[in-house]
Amino acid sequence: MSLRLQMNLIIAAMLLAFAALLVGLQLKDTSRGVHEEIGGSNLVAIQVLSQVEATSREGGLSAMTTFLQGLGRIRGNEIELFGEDGALLYRSPPPRYKAGRDAPQWYASLVAPPLKTREIALPHGRVVVRPDPSRAILDGWDDFVPLLATLLAGVVLANGLVYWLVGRALHPFQQLAQGLRAIAQGEYATRLPRLKGREAGGLGEDFNGMAQSVQDGMLAREKARLATVALAENRELTQAIQTRIEEVRRQIARELHDDLGQQVTAIKSLGFAISHRAQGQDLRIAESARMVVQCADAMYESVHQMVGQLRPLALDRFGLADAVQDLVEQARTQHPGVHIQLQIEGALDAVDGELATAVYRIAQESLTNALRHAQAQQIALQLRVEPLHVVVEVRDDGRGLHKDWEQTGHFGVIGMRERAESLNGTFVIEPQAAGGVRMRARLPLGGEANVESDRG
Repeated sequence: MSLRLQMNLIIAAMLLAFAALLVGLQLKDTSRGVHEEIGGSNLVAIQVLSQVEATSREGGLSAMTTFLQGLGRIRGNEIELFGEDGALLYRSPPPRYKAGRDAPQWYASLVAPPLKTREIALPHGRVVVRPDPSRAILDGWDDFVPLLATLLAGVVLANGLVYWLVGRALHPFQQLAQGLRAIAQGEYATRLPRLKGREAGGLGEDFNGMAQSVQDGMLAREKARLATVALAENRELTQAIQTRIEEVRRQIARELHDDLGQQVTAIKSLGFAISHRAQGQDLRIAESARMVVQCADAMYESVHQMVGQLRPLALDRFGLADAVQDLVEQARTQHPGVHIQLQIEGALDAVDGELATAVYRIAQESLTNALRHAQAQQIALQLRVEPLHVVVEVRDDGRGLHKDWEQTGHFGVIGMRERAESLNGTFVIEPQAAGGVRMRARLPLGGEANVESDRG
């Protein structure tokens, strides 16, 4: 049931109650008037008949009959004359006032007063006086019918007017309901015009503000969804690029190690041969041959270092644990004054493929940052294999993070984070209370998408 209909029914009930009250008052007044009229006329009739009782004594019942016939009908009374034997000698004529009409019985029963029949004893008979309120009741009914019709017409007209006025007053709220349904159906651009009335106008403004907030929220959610999709695509692209880079590095490293290494070895062998033949014959040629051998040694050492930087051969041949140990030993050799501690927990060699490459590169970049940029003197590298993750943690006592380390341009940190996140892992780098930096990468084993917040 609509609010408009509910309000209309309530007002209609109040109007009907008011009309019923007026009808009740009218019936009460009519009943009081009938009672007074009948009581007064009955009293007059009794007094008149009592006075003529002497006439009946002198002239008998015939004289009383003649008197009553001459008296005619007394309003509001029925008079009957009975003989000594109980025979009816006289009855009042029917009323001529509004003859042939009577009020409905239900109305008469509502307004009729209590009736009391009176008798006057005569020497040879009796007179019976019965109150007759029918004419007074009919007068009341004739007044009641126009009043009832007026009240009913007024109730109908007032109810129709109220229905129209309530509909007009509730029209802004119908607009508000339509706006809410539109919002529920996804039409977030829905706005209401300026609604009439202080309350409706305030609700309209609140609705428009709510709709704007909902629209902004949905746009933000859509942007967030698109950003999430773009981030996932970027991570996938990053992973593909890194995989391709590692493949190219592996290929270049193998070519440098196999082809260029063999060529350098051949040059060195020729240098030894030339130096041996020129020994004792041409000192200049022998010296040049030794210089060629030295250059070949330098080239071989450079190639060896380049191969290690491009792709550690130990990672492919001996596994992740040996590759990390070689990395640490090489760092110790190049920086003899720095204390580098390596701790490996768990079956690290079970980690292979892209995950092993990512762990190695993160460890390599962390050591490089600690040695080259932080100028650390104490470095602790820990690799730990957990049931579902492999953790790389590096702590140092260096100069700490630069104030703008989160800005663009720090590709080493960005690369480590991208490697971790492309494998659905986490990456955290933060300063330590005692100085230096703590870096921690947590990567899921088996490529599981199990990204967890780093709290350890």
